[in-house]
Amino acid sequence: MNIQIFGTKKCNDTKKAERFFKERGIKYHFRNLNEKGISKGELENIKHAIPLEELIDKNGKEFKKRNLQYMVYDTETELLENPLLFKTPVVRNGTKVTLGYQPEIWKQWIAEETGN
Repeated sequence: MNIQIFGTKKCNDTKKAERFFKERGIKYHFRNLNEKGISKGELENIKHAIPLEELIDKNGKEFKKRNLQYMVYDTETELLENPLLFKTPVVRNGTKVTLGYQPEIWKQWIAEETGN
């Protein structure tokens, strides 16, 4: 498995996602969106699984701070320029992607990988 977790250190669901994989002894790569955003190529892969509109956190502080609710904007551009607009965690396993805390789906990934 090639697990990537995109999130922030303060996000509770991101912490729970990290704990989920840690408890099962599955290595993962954590990307702190406070430090480094998601590249255009990564976003291309993610948006094949999850529509752009679902990726942007319209209830988050960053969305409100930027007054995006009152503006017409390009979702992809905004997400690439300001990674704190993402709903978190975004968890990737190759071409499979989940948004938020999704332990049932992650268990399926593990089962598929181990043949159980």
